[in-house]
Amino acid sequence: MYKKIIKPLLFSLDPEIVHDLSFFLIKIFFKIPGLSLLFRKIYSFENPLLERELMGLRFKNPVGLAAGFDKNAELFNELSIFGFGFIEIGTLTPLPQKGNPKKRIFRLVDDYGLINRLGFNNKGVGYAIENLKKNKNILIGGNIGKNKNTKNSEAFKDYESCYNKLYPYVDYFVINVSSPNTPNLRDLQEKKPLELIIRNINLSNQKQKEKKPILVKISPDINNKQIDDIIDIVKTNNIDGIIATNTSVNRDNLKSELDLKNQKGGLSGKPIFSISNDIIRYIYRKTQGKVPIIGVGGIMCPDDAIEKLKSGASLIQLYTGFIYEGPSVIKKINKRIIEEKLFKIT
Repeated sequence: MYKKIIKPLLFSLDPEIVHDLSFFLIKIFFKIPGLSLLFRKIYSFENPLLERELMGLRFKNPVGLAAGFDKNAELFNELSIFGFGFIEIGTLTPLPQKGNPKKRIFRLVDDYGLINRLGFNNKGVGYAIENLKKNKNILIGGNIGKNKNTKNSEAFKDYESCYNKLYPYVDYFVINVSSPNTPNLRDLQEKKPLELIIRNINLSNQKQKEKKPILVKISPDINNKQIDDIIDIVKTNNIDGIIATNTSVNRDNLKSELDLKNQKGGLSGKPIFSISNDIIRYIYRKTQGKVPIIGVGGIMCPDDAIEKLKSGASLIQLYTGFIYEGPSVIKKINKRIIEEKLFKIT
C-alpha cells in the first residue's frame, strides 16, 4: 500500500512539508485505540536470534533509525512500532536553531537518493529532553553537535553541554563532526579538535556512576589517512564505536537532472551505498573487528542490509531507504537476517 498509494502522494509534495505532515498524522492516528497494536502486528518482527549485545547494551534487533529523521525526539515511541531495534535522535545542539534557508531537501528519484542542507535545524536539547521523559522503554541514541555560531575552537563546550544534559535520557551518544551542512564542521574530524571534544566528553562520562557508550559519526568523503587518525583517537580514548557514514558532497555517477544533483548539501541513499561499505570494510580490517561499527548509507532492501553487515557492521541504520521503501522494509530485513543466519557471526 505504501509504495502504490501513499508514496506517490507524498512524493508529489515538498519533502519538508511531507516530513512535518507525516509526524502530525502519525501522532493523530496512533492515538486511536488499538491502532498501535495493529501496526505492531503488521510491521514488527521479533525473534531472540535478532538480539544483539553490544557496547553493554541489548538491542532487540540490529536495524535502527538513523539520526536526522526524529531530530527533536518527537516521534520515537510511535516510530518504534514499525519494528526498529533502536532509534537515534538529533542532531541536537545546545541552543535551538532554524538551520539553513528553505528549500533545503531534494529528492533524486532516479538515483534513489536525497540531498539535504538542513544545517542542524532543531529545537534545542532542552526541548528534546522533555519529550524523552515520555520514553516507553525504547533504546535511544543521542546524536549531538555544535551550534552554527559556535567557533570550532569552542565546539568542545557545545558537545560537552549536550552530553551532560542528555545523559539521563539516552542510552548512547554520537559525536557528529561529519555533517557537510554546518560551515567548517567537518574540520572537527581532524585529529586535534576531535581529540579535544572526545577527551572532554570522556571526562564527563567518567564522572557518572555508569558510563554510557560514545561513538563518532564519520564522513564518507575522508581518505584512509584521516580514517586511520580517527581509529587511533577511538582506540586511545576508549571510544566505544564508529558510525559509518554520514552524507556525502560527492556527486559522481548520478542519473538525476543537473539542477538537482548540483544542489549543495549532503547526499544520502543508494549513491553512497558502496563508498559507505568500503569505509566499513576498511575500519573492520584495521581494527580487526574490535571496534563496533554501525553501518548507515544507502540501505534500500534486505540485500543491501546483508551486504552492509557482511562488510563488518554490527548494527545498521536506515533513513533514505525508510522514506523510499516504507516501513515494511524493516521487517523484511530482519527476516532476511534470520534466513542468512547472520546471528551466528555477530
